[in-house]
Amino acid sequence: MDRLKPCFILLVTLLWLVCISPANAQNLPQNLSGVNVNDMSDEQLRQALQQAQASGLSDATLLQTLQARGLSATQIQLLQTRIAALRKTAGAIQPSTQEPSVLARGLNYQPDTSNTPAGDKIYGLFTPKIFGANLFRNSNITFEPNLKLATPVNYILGPDDQLNINVYGASLVNWKLDVSPEGNINIPGVGILNVSGKTIEQATTSIKSKLAANNYAVGRGTSVQVGLGNIRSIKVIMVGEVVKPGTYTLSSLATAFNALYAAGGPGENGSFRQIEIIRNNRIVRRLDVYDFLVKGDQKDNIGLQDQDIIRVPTYRTRVQLAGEVKNPALFEVLAGESLQDVLRFAGGFSNEAYTARIKVSQISDQQRRITDVVEADYKNYVPLRGDKFTVERILNRFENRVTINGAVFRPGEYELQKGLTISQLIKNAAGLREDAFSARGSIARLKADNSFELVSFDVNEVMNKTAPDILLQREDVVTVTSITELRDEYRITIKGEVRNQGDFPYAENMSVEDLIIKAGGFTEGASARRIEVARRTNNGDPNSATSTLAEVFNIDVDPQLKKSSANFKLQPFDIVSIYSLPGYEKQSIVKIEGEVLYPGYYAVKFKNEKVSDLLTRAGGLTTFADIDGASLKRNALAIFVADKNGVDTNAIETDRLQRLNKLKQFNKDSTVTDSNELKYNFIGINLRSILKAPGSNIDLIVQNSDVISIPKQQQVVYVHGEVLYPSAVVFESGKSFNDYILGAGGYSSRALKRGSYVVYANHTVRGTGKFLFFNVHPEVRAGSEIYVTRKPERRGLSATEVVGLTSGLASLGAIILGIINLSK
Repeated sequence: MDRLKPCFILLVTLLWLVCISPANAQNLPQNLSGVNVNDMSDEQLRQALQQAQASGLSDATLLQTLQARGLSATQIQLLQTRIAALRKTAGAIQPSTQEPSVLARGLNYQPDTSNTPAGDKIYGLFTPKIFGANLFRNSNITFEPNLKLATPVNYILGPDDQLNINVYGASLVNWKLDVSPEGNINIPGVGILNVSGKTIEQATTSIKSKLAANNYAVGRGTSVQVGLGNIRSIKVIMVGEVVKPGTYTLSSLATAFNALYAAGGPGENGSFRQIEIIRNNRIVRRLDVYDFLVKGDQKDNIGLQDQDIIRVPTYRTRVQLAGEVKNPALFEVLAGESLQDVLRFAGGFSNEAYTARIKVSQISDQQRRITDVVEADYKNYVPLRGDKFTVERILNRFENRVTINGAVFRPGEYELQKGLTISQLIKNAAGLREDAFSARGSIARLKADNSFELVSFDVNEVMNKTAPDILLQREDVVTVTSITELRDEYRITIKGEVRNQGDFPYAENMSVEDLIIKAGGFTEGASARRIEVARRTNNGDPNSATSTLAEVFNIDVDPQLKKSSANFKLQPFDIVSIYSLPGYEKQSIVKIEGEVLYPGYYAVKFKNEKVSDLLTRAGGLTTFADIDGASLKRNALAIFVADKNGVDTNAIETDRLQRLNKLKQFNKDSTVTDSNELKYNFIGINLRSILKAPGSNIDLIVQNSDVISIPKQQQVVYVHGEVLYPSAVVFESGKSFNDYILGAGGYSSRALKRGSYVVYANHTVRGTGKFLFFNVHPEVRAGSEIYVTRKPERRGLSATEVVGLTSGLASLGAIILGIINLSK
């Protein structure tokens, strides 16, 4: 995929050019039959879809255009699948709304693409690359000349060059002399010398002669060194099939590659192999870029001179090599070159290539034809215009493979040696494992019509040579089943007073002590006596109502889990139950809060300890205690969560949610939440009566996590619900229910008076009764809460219901009139 990225950058640039000049789309290659959609990354495909949408191109038009250009039906289907997957991802481009999506209509849709330059733009993303084009599009390769090298002796001098003349020895002088537009240098005290058109070597000889003629002892104790100072610029003209033709100003040290890079290299139709360098109206060199790309040879990359012309002609023969080669691309072929040369340009075959023959799609008059080139003819086949060579992948199959799976030590694929049999293959696989099911094995064998047949054999008999050995064939798959695959997984279960109850793998000769150790040992309070083991039975009578479902054993173990003399061994699927010690119970805690002498937490001393007993232990009530407002809060869920004494808390929580849902269903007109459900944890107690008759039936037995609250004496009454101004009203002895309602502004227009009720301070509730036509409201005490409920909403008939009712009445009337007329 890495080698496709530069190609993609080139193609995106080509799309931009096509967008500016749609006529350029006509120059794009027309055949996509060898394109593999999987060569495009998701990001490249996403960019293609975005360009398609920006150009108003729907999925249908895009796929239809690609299909018309030769993209195979398999690749079209693959592209369609990848587009659908990209649509589902976040940020993917959405399909165009101009035409229905091809995903909904299928590929039979035939859009009009005759005037769709956007189709050519998207098509450019799938075109094969031109071999060598990346060389001139790569920003990391500039071919800039090295100006710090020594001056080449064949460098041709011209105007604007600067010569450094250094005379040393008997005479010492250093001159920096510029070459004039006429090609002359003026040597001080010596005179004018013409150097234009001379090489550095020739100019050095002329300068030495000139100095010797003017009394410089050149060669007799005086030396002369001539070098190039400032380098001049030259003008080079780029014409023909280049990306950016024109006149370029380059360094006088520039070569042909420098000029080609500056002009963007050969264009879409340009030749890479017969680039002409023209000097003084004569072709001085033909440059072949392939020499540099394939062999690294720069023999024709000559230095340029001012006014040189580089002409890139159109290519003559270009062929495409696709498939399993190292560098698939479009290649230019010269006269005398063969298919073998094209393969050399592409770097040769890939590791997965089928090298015995190459398919060639040739142009034949008005259509194409397919032919094959065998390996022996690669060096003789002469590529023709428009040839497309496809190197296919080797088949994903083996000519000498057999496979063995299952209960052998080394399962896998093996060579099908001559005369290989079942027993020999099992030996090659290091033999049978201990868990092998030796009564039967199987061979999945491929038949001539590519269907499979199953051949069974007795593994024991074959290995012991008491049955004929079976000769194996190509692609046979031998399976030796493991015993564990033919039965349920053996497990045992332990429940009750262990640290980690649950299921454990069964092992032969496992004892109850072994299982308890695996479960983390006993919990505190566990009984090592009377452990129960339930074992499943397989011989129950299905016609008997008293048929035995399990066999139960009661055993004892050592509390320290020492090895016992009993030889009781567990069997698969046994269920072991560990019970608590008789009489063992964790401490229960009760909280007393409010107006008692010693509020706080108290541990329950006896199983039958009651509310009055706890109040006595707390020192009794204070002077300010509201005895009628005392309450008992009992949260069953909190008890079980705090206790965790073998109780399924998930079941308790499920029960709590079920009760909450029933409450919501019952009272749909009000908002019910968990906070409402907490009211059901309060138990209304009559503390006054309890203290008068301690130990009576109303004196409740306390439980773990109970909270007994004794409030201070109350002085207000709270009014909630459908009143004009819900508020707290000062309690006065003798005030009636309606007096407190008036204290809150009176009933609202939506109040349901007969549904009013009172919640007393001890959380007992009294509702409104009825006597004849009158509402009988409950007594109100200090600390009470009055709730006034809302009338249920009455919904009028909708227009549809009115029409339906009217139509029904009209029909009924018509039927009645018909009956009356018949009776007359």
